[in-house]
Parts: sequence; structure tokens; C-alpha cells
Amino acid sequence: MVRPYGIKVNKRKERQERYDKEEEEEEEQSKFERAKENVKKAKRENTEEELSENESEDDESSDDDDVGIPIVLADPKPEKEKPGVIFVLEKASLEVAKVGKTCVLLNSHDHVNFLTKNGRDYRDYRPDITHQALLMILDSPVNQAGRLKAVYVRTEKGVLFEVKPYCKLSKTYHRFAGLMLQLLQNLKITKNDIRETLMRVIKNPVEKYLPPGSRKIGFSRSSEKLIKLHKHLPTVCNESDTVFVLGAMHKGKIECDYIEDFVAVSKYPLTAAYCVSRICEALSLNWDIV
Repeated sequence: MVRPYGIKVNKRKERQERYDKEEEEEEEQSKFERAKENVKKAKRENTEEELSENESEDDESSDDDDVGIPIVLADPKPEKEKPGVIFVLEKASLEVAKVGKTCVLLNSHDHVNFLTKNGRDYRDYRPDITHQALLMILDSPVNQAGRLKAVYVRTEKGVLFEVKPYCKLSKTYHRFAGLMLQLLQNLKITKNDIRETLMRVIKNPVEKYLPPGSRKIGFSRSSEKLIKLHKHLPTVCNESDTVFVLGAMHKGKIECDYIEDFVAVSKYPLTAAYCVSRICEALSLNWDIV
């Protein structure tokens, strides 16, 4: 048999032809790009000529019409922050004690025997007064409208804590008692999902947390200044923040050095919660909060 032989190919010739072909393609591409650039340059020159002609026409027309220099108006100033209200609850009956083997928040209903054995008047232990007053403050339209700036509570033992306006309290007393117990032991209550502080124990005195220039008004039935809130509030609440100080105890009178004026809103004794409701209703009428 005859053994087949491969056909010899001139590889050098093929390589040279490929190089020549690539050079021709590069030359054609460069020619195309140069032509494209020339077209863009011509368009740019035409637009510049048109703009210069338009500017000259505008200058001539402005000279003829004698138009003044345009005035650029400055950005309007931001609206001044609206005045708000701060509530301070003084002498709140919130005390933690160990009854048996557990720590509890003392109250006059569940711990009568314990308080009596220790020589205390059980009628003075009324944490429900603070609970009801806080509910009235936090659920009011004044708070929902964003005009409540802060709430501070000082206990009979002198412990001061802050309640944030966005805090939502439980309507049931037992859950509120558990919350106060946790606050007084851990000094802080946070929202678990976002770690946002709802309540926190702060250092005395409360005066350093009040806005400068704010009006501090205390409420007491023993005050000789009996007022009608819907007429009195417009004279004090429309220019600056106002601080309202109320007692959160069963009986007695609050005595605080930072209070500028004591007023009475009724000649009859009122609970702290009802007094708060009167204040919030008068504020809603004054600030047109519906």
C-alpha cells in the first residue's frame, strides 16, 4: 500500500496574509473614527456659532428693552418650632419592697398587712394614681399631635425618671406595676425589637431637664388663684414651652422651689388624672387640636 503524505502548506505565507488583513481592517476602522470625529466637530462648531448669535441677539434685545438684573429670592426661613408642654408628677407613690420572698411594688390593696406591721399608713401607697395620670397624658390628643415634649415622675423617695412621649403604657394596673418594678430595679425600660429607651431613671434635680425660659405652673386646690383654664392658657402657652406640675399622691400639697405660680382649676378636690384631662382639653382648644 501507498502511505499518504500530508500536503505541505506555506505557513509563513498564511501568517503574512493574516497580518496584512488585520492592518487593512485597522486602517479602515481608524478612517471611520476620524470621519466620525470630523462630523462631531463640525456639529459642535455650528452649535457654538448659533449660541454666539443668540447671545448677541439677547444682548441687543436687553439693551433695547433696558431689563433690570434678575433678583434671586433667598430660601424661606424654616417655621419656628411650635411651643409644647411638659408634665411633672411629684410625690408619686412608687416604692419597691421585699414581701416574703419576692420584690413587689407596694400598694394599699394587696399589702395592707405588710404596711400595717411596719407602721405605715397603707392609704398613702397609691401607685394607681400615677398610672391613671400617665395614661391621661400619653393618650391625649396633645401628645398625638406632637406637642408633648416630655414627662417626668419623681417618687416620694426622690427617685426621678423620664417617660418618653412615644411610650405606650398598659391599661391594666398589674402590668403597669410589673413595669414600674422593672424600671426601679434596672433603671431603664427598652423596647426589645429596636432597643429604644421608653423609660429611664435620671439624676435630680428635674429643673436641669426643663427648657430654658419655660413657664412652670403648679396645681393645688389650696391656691387662692382660681382660674378658668381655657382663658388662662392662651396667655402663657403660645409663646414658649409650659411646664405643668401636679401631685401624684393620695393627699397633701406639692412644694417645689422651681414652680413660679400656683393655680387652682376647681374649688373641689380633683384627682391627678382628672386634672390632667382638664389641662389637655384646654390645650387642645387653645392650639386647635381636634
